[in-house]
Amino acid sequence: MRFLITITIAAALSVFVLVSGCGLISGLGDDAPDVAADTSSASDSATSGDTSFLTNDNNAFLPGAGTVPTTEASALDPENTLNIQLKDGTVVIELLPDVAPLHVARIKELTRQGFYDGIKFHRVIDGFMAQTGDPRGDGTGGSSLPDLPAEFSSVPFERGTVGMARSQNPNSANSQFFIMFAEGSFLNGQYTVFGQVRSGMEFVDNITKGQGQNGTSFAGAPDTMISVKVAADG
Repeated sequence: MRFLITITIAAALSVFVLVSGCGLISGLGDDAPDVAADTSSASDSATSGDTSFLTNDNNAFLPGAGTVPTTEASALDPENTLNIQLKDGTVVIELLPDVAPLHVARIKELTRQGFYDGIKFHRVIDGFMAQTGDPRGDGTGGSSLPDLPAEFSSVPFERGTVGMARSQNPNSANSQFFIMFAEGSFLNGQYTVFGQVRSGMEFVDNITKGQGQNGTSFAGAPDTMISVKVAADG
């Protein structure tokens, strides 16, 4: 019983940390603390303009946990399919315009501008998620386009789910996004889901992991999205 109560309290604290901006995804923050740690660094992050806030509450996740159903590319709508070329192969993502039309439109617009080509995964937490989409590469950047209003939904965060990063302001998503390595139910209803990996999840699993509490320290150069294309564009 004591163990169950501890888990329940920990889960509640996780949600509080996310809602209060102490760590999840404006870019899934570089300075986001572990929920069990002092949250002062999160406040420093918010005041310094770091829009990344993906929490480091990844203790409940196991690397590669869960499965991602594979879908043949031919079965997907090319206009709403994103192909991300990584070092080991192509990741195929089904975009979800019925769930998050504004976010899907933004991703496609930036993709067609070539905005995402060569952008690195600046925050990668093993067993949790890989975050990218920041041209500065430090979790503080975005595109020149205006921020988007939140499109939160009932679609859950599962292994292979693609969500939009934002700051503690729900309406601050811009260009950064993240791909889940494992289920993350504590994010449900807190961040916008706009896609799901349909094939190539093994290549996502191979993205070089960051070190340290926030997954932002790399021994060498972090991995990049070599190219990103909307499937309809060939």
